[in-house]
Amino acid sequence: MQSYAILIDGGFAKRKLGSNKRHASAADFDRLVAAIKAAPPLFGKQLHRIYYYDSLPLETAHEQPLNGGIVRFGDSPVAARSRQLFDQLSQQPFTALRLGELSFDGWRISNKSLNRVDTSEITVASTDLLPQISQKGVDMRIGMDIAALTLKKHVQVIVLVSGDSDFVPAMKFARREGALVFLVPLGQKVKTSMLEHSDLTLSIDQTPVVTERTLNKSPSVVNNAKAELHEISM
Repeated sequence: MQSYAILIDGGFAKRKLGSNKRHASAADFDRLVAAIKAAPPLFGKQLHRIYYYDSLPLETAHEQPLNGGIVRFGDSPVAARSRQLFDQLSQQPFTALRLGELSFDGWRISNKSLNRVDTSEITVASTDLLPQISQKGVDMRIGMDIAALTLKKHVQVIVLVSGDSDFVPAMKFARREGALVFLVPLGQKVKTSMLEHSDLTLSIDQTPVVTERTLNKSPSVVNNAKAELHEISM
């Protein structure tokens, strides 16, 4: 029996599953995973593991310029939500968390402050400053896991929940090693390269839908895709 792994780009998925008014929760991810598992192309295949990738919340404190005081990022609602989400996801069956880190890179003037004036000079207050925070180690972990899962033949199908074309080299590698790559962009318009180097797109809504693409497909991949699509139409 073929097996598959679900790899979830957490930052991407949180943006697509949540909103400014309602943040993505562990229940949202449970529903996402259930919808993926119910997709017809995965019928008869065994789930190996769910991998969730994200960054640990920033826990450091930094002084904001212009008498803005000390900002303790670890005390923010964002950090509290992340800790709660990670704790809940880590307790889910067949789920592994792969967590990178966030790096504080200084302060910048918000775009809103820059756009509200039409002169060559502006007056800046501490409230106009936003922290520059970058994510480190997450994309690398996704790429390494795709390589390890396919090289060691742990799975025959990679289900990638992301819209980031930076993963195209890892996707190409997986397919060269004989694995199938199913893309789950959650409605995001992705670059053509992601479509070209995946085998199927799972459009996860209320009912999973699969679309076929045959760009640069080997005969075995095309036949598998067509067989699965035929099963869906019956």
